[in-house]
Amino acid sequence: MRGLVLHQSLRLHTDLPIPSLKPQEARIRVIQAGICSTDLQLIKGYMGFQGVLGHEFVGVVDDASETSLVGKRVVGEINAACRTCETCVNGRPTHCPHRTTLGIQGRDGAFADYLTLPVANLFAVPDSITDDQAVFIEPLAAACEITQLVSIKPADRVVVIGGGKLGLLCAQILGLSGCSVTLLGRHSESYTWLNNMGITVTSNPVDIPRDVDIIVEATGNPEGLSTAIELIRPRGTIVLKSTYHGKIPLNMAEFVIQEISLIGSRCGPFAPAIRLLEGGHIRVDPLIHGHYPLTEGMRAMEKAAQRGTLKVMLHMA
Repeated sequence: MRGLVLHQSLRLHTDLPIPSLKPQEARIRVIQAGICSTDLQLIKGYMGFQGVLGHEFVGVVDDASETSLVGKRVVGEINAACRTCETCVNGRPTHCPHRTTLGIQGRDGAFADYLTLPVANLFAVPDSITDDQAVFIEPLAAACEITQLVSIKPADRVVVIGGGKLGLLCAQILGLSGCSVTLLGRHSESYTWLNNMGITVTSNPVDIPRDVDIIVEATGNPEGLSTAIELIRPRGTIVLKSTYHGKIPLNMAEFVIQEISLIGSRCGPFAPAIRLLEGGHIRVDPLIHGHYPLTEGMRAMEKAAQRGTLKVMLHMA
């Protein structure tokens, strides 16, 4: 099969073996996949991953230990847990110390003709959700995780820093809570469609009062965290969605003096993300900036890395 493989450098291979089926797993024929900012960080050395990249996908089950799944269109939670350790038994499978993570850690990913995942990770995609929309289920689930970690009240002032793919999804999710939401991003002039959803957009931090209750940092850049510290009120909460390659300098004194809470947030629940898309509550069409066949995967990655580019899709057919 074909696949975009990261091994010191990124290259398209055409002679990869089709993955074999393991117990309690399914093999999925990938229809299309989305290029994520994490993929771009992995190319720079984040996590030291080597293998097929990609973790946002929609596909059709080709073979599975659960035969009723064969032929169904699915998406998949990316963390493959052991399901037996203490962490898993206590309801935290996404933090299983023995887990592999699709296209990120110990498991080949979705930028290929086929991938494998545990059956327990799969979610059927309703017919009303398009393939383009389905690719967004994984990052939308990550945005949904914020409301599971932080109690957000309608009176709260919330700012999302980062006008990228994840930031735009986070802003929409937070807006559904009825709170005041502002998106601070470099290309806010392109996001006027968010105004129709009750979300304020700006590219200038000066427009934002320095007493924000909750900030979601989703820039992928350490400067975003510095901006968040400047804007947050004492005893406010910063939710960190960014992944950075390498170490960053951070003055922890501000967190102590101002009693700021810093919460890391990663993956999230797929079921509510699917319901939100099915109900038409989230827009993803303005986030798509390109479609490429897998054979042009290298060009697609270059496009995704350009400043101002949002979601780039890879098609396997």
